[in-house]
Amino acid sequence: MKLWGGRFQQETDGRMDDFHSSIHFDCRLYREDIEGSIAHATMLGECRIIAQNEAQVICQGLKEILAEIEAGKVEFDPGAEDIHMNIEKLLTERIGPVGGKLHTGRSRNDQVALDLRLYLKRQIRVIQGQILTLQEALVERAEANFDLIMPGYTHLQRAQPILFAHHMLAYFEMFQRDYERLSDCFRRTDVLPLGAGALAGTTFPIRRERVAELLGFSAIAQNSLDAVSDRDFAIDFLAAASLIMVHLSRLGEEIVLWSSQEFGFVELSDSFSTGSSIMPQKKNPDVAELVRGKTGRVMGDLVGLLTVLKGIPLAYNKDLQEDKESIFDAADTLQGCLGIFAPMLSTMKVRGQVTKNAAGGFALATDLADFLAKRGLPFRQAHEVIGKLVYYCIQEQKELEELTGEELANFSPLFDEEALNLLSPEASVGLRDHTGGTAPNQVVRQLERAKGLIAKARQDLDR
Repeated sequence: MKLWGGRFQQETDGRMDDFHSSIHFDCRLYREDIEGSIAHATMLGECRIIAQNEAQVICQGLKEILAEIEAGKVEFDPGAEDIHMNIEKLLTERIGPVGGKLHTGRSRNDQVALDLRLYLKRQIRVIQGQILTLQEALVERAEANFDLIMPGYTHLQRAQPILFAHHMLAYFEMFQRDYERLSDCFRRTDVLPLGAGALAGTTFPIRRERVAELLGFSAIAQNSLDAVSDRDFAIDFLAAASLIMVHLSRLGEEIVLWSSQEFGFVELSDSFSTGSSIMPQKKNPDVAELVRGKTGRVMGDLVGLLTVLKGIPLAYNKDLQEDKESIFDAADTLQGCLGIFAPMLSTMKVRGQVTKNAAGGFALATDLADFLAKRGLPFRQAHEVIGKLVYYCIQEQKELEELTGEELANFSPLFDEEALNLLSPEASVGLRDHTGGTAPNQVVRQLERAKGLIAKARQDLDR
């Protein structure tokens, strides 16, 4: 007999049981479900809605069930549909009819919303810790290769010289925003839905504030309809997770390019590379490629849940059962990618001479245009002069660094010997000395800021 089967005269079809059941995936919410039930039962006892000794028996039974689940001694019953009904069934078998009092003043609708919020609060903090580890790896790579110069790119064409450290810290900034987005997501997830009942609240004199205190929620949902049907917090998480994966994928794509023979900028550790079953010479950047591929999976989780939500009326609808697998998959995928990416990055070797050689040549052209502009020539005219100079070099098969003062003067009388001092990657990098620039002393400031943000975030997570 189903726990909800009082008005039914026929047993559900076995096919219906299989299709309807969610225990095969929501079983992972057992800890959150039990913690929420303990808090709810404690409040029921304190408010004298049930006897205090009954609340104590319920809480003790739930704690024992939790211990047995974690010891691998519990086999969930698909016939009980979901984790909520499975726990209640186990409890009633253990302590008798008093177990049926646990569900007083609540519904599965507010119960599942609670479990999902508790789960996501934990996952967000785990992921934030992983982001900090990745940021630490980026800072370490930046410091270890601080003097290395590489070409910065636009349109995947060499553009201007930058410090390799500057490039690493660009990704630090991306992941810093990701960290902050998760903090914002945590704040909106940290809202207690329990007490909303099925949709309209409950007739029992509950104390929602007490449940929030016991479970560590900082706020309480203010509308019962919204409390049971809201999944905005889940969308927030999936959107944040998708953007983190996009950032990982962008860095992964660069590592794939950089580790190719065509670029040759980096070499990945053997520990985080694979070979070919047929080509003995191959060393493949599979971690970066897999992360790049899994990004689409997490983005799909986001689109899937958005599609579920777009057409359902208030309040709860069974469609919302589809939220959990998207959330579980995104959380698992993201944690797996973050967990492998940081050590791959930490063990990556950078070939400084290769990156420096690539940073010269026509990547210095903007500095010559800036030189003419500083001497009074309108920048647009300076741009044209240097464009013609570059064309001359192409025709003569020369690099800009190989030009003489006489050759420069042929293109503009404003050029003098000082212009020749600009024609090195080191000089180019050093000139960009302003907040956010790639000059070495500015990058030192960026590194100090990055380390300060990591230290503060670590302290916040440890509280």
